[in-house]
Amino acid sequence: MNKQTANSAKKKKLIGLFSLVFVAVWADSLIGTTDSTNWCIENTLTVISLLFLIFTFKKYRFSNFSYLLICIFLCLHVYGSKYTYADNTFGFWLQDLFHSPRNQYDRLVHFSFGFLLYYPMQECFSKWLKYPPRIVLLLPIMVTLSISCLYEIIEWLVADVFFVEQGASYLGIQGDVWDAQKDMALAFLGAVIAFLFFYGYQKNRHTNTKI
Repeated sequence: MNKQTANSAKKKKLIGLFSLVFVAVWADSLIGTTDSTNWCIENTLTVISLLFLIFTFKKYRFSNFSYLLICIFLCLHVYGSKYTYADNTFGFWLQDLFHSPRNQYDRLVHFSFGFLLYYPMQECFSKWLKYPPRIVLLLPIMVTLSISCLYEIIEWLVADVFFVEQGASYLGIQGDVWDAQKDMALAFLGAVIAFLFFYGYQKNRHTNTKI
């Protein structure tokens, strides 16, 4: 077995491991859900994301690190759908820990969207679409903000038009009239912080290479 074949086999094993972890968390969220209708609504985008990853797998593959980040984010999201975001048990623990007036789990997931998915998006623009390096660094931030805005619009449509009875649990605003704006801001902040980490790493590596 040559080195390339060995690396390919190792990569498939890691992807298989990430898949098993996610399926276990996903199944647990369904089995233990306190609101099955809300679970279905919350996981619509999860299914769309999985279909995208599956159908593009043969032609376009992310790095192991990107798949790890995607797995972590999807696990955080589906765990939130288990109890609804406003009643998430881990969120209540965070609420007690930081003496917060509200369950902060939805804030954590919105921040994680920007922070964890910055690199996979950056990799997509760089390796798949072959964008210039400077655009590749900044575009994920803009895309994160755009998707966050679109998601808030979808939440409004779901809550106010299509599933009125499930609107409160789906939105999880917990009485905060600025919930949508804060969610978008946290996703944006997460992407900016990820950009700073990645930019600093690249600069440091470039400097060391010169030396």
